[in-house]
Amino acid sequence: MKSFYLTDTGRVRSHNEDSVTIVKNASGEHLMIVADGMGGHRAGEIASSMVVTQIGTRFSNLSTIGSKMDAVKWLKENVDEVNASILKYGDEHPESMGLGTTVVMALLTKDFLIFVNIGDSSGYVLKNKVLHKITKEHTLVNFLVETGELTPEEAINHPKKNVLMKALGAAEKCEPDIFDVDNESNAVFLCSDGLTGMLSDEQIEKVLLDSDLTVEEKVVKLIKKCNARGGNDNISVAYLVRESGDVA
Repeated sequence: MKSFYLTDTGRVRSHNEDSVTIVKNASGEHLMIVADGMGGHRAGEIASSMVVTQIGTRFSNLSTIGSKMDAVKWLKENVDEVNASILKYGDEHPESMGLGTTVVMALLTKDFLIFVNIGDSSGYVLKNKVLHKITKEHTLVNFLVETGELTPEEAINHPKKNVLMKALGAAEKCEPDIFDVDNESNAVFLCSDGLTGMLSDEQIEKVLLDSDLTVEEKVVKLIKKCNARGGNDNISVAYLVRESGDVA
């Protein structure tokens, strides 16, 4: 199993509010996390770092996550706890008004694969050389597409396409989407909207299927492609390949 993660400020933002990690516990189970922070006075990076540090550290200290039901319970509890931590930080630091973060996670064991999502970061699996998107964005525009008020084409350049309907730190209760995913997938790919805002799923898939590149080189190439197109947001990627070779 090979994995790599990387975050980049991009070419427009003055600092990076994303946080990303891939951690492993004593049983060799993996947790991948991408968090895209928001808020004034650099509070976005505080919120995203709290998610990655708090949840990542707790997972790495586990001997095992247990059953699928145990895993879902653990994930929900930890999302609730880090949401409370972000709200508490905001109360104690008024200058950080509006801090919050998206989060997308993938928990991988030999028996199951679970995705968790809040916000507009994205989670995918690669299976049989096809990239499949698992998560859906909690954005105003996506909601309008789902209700038929906008077409997918109209949504692409909509002026409010980045308005979030859900984020950690935005409310006392923040219910995540939980996805029980086919465990036969070859690879797992997570990213912030700094990547998906610049590259289509087809363009991402093309890079991931390039047999001449290593896992690390694929991640670096995707980020370079975003920056070549303007890099107007922070860009974060976490990629894990479950096969012995580099090609998913």
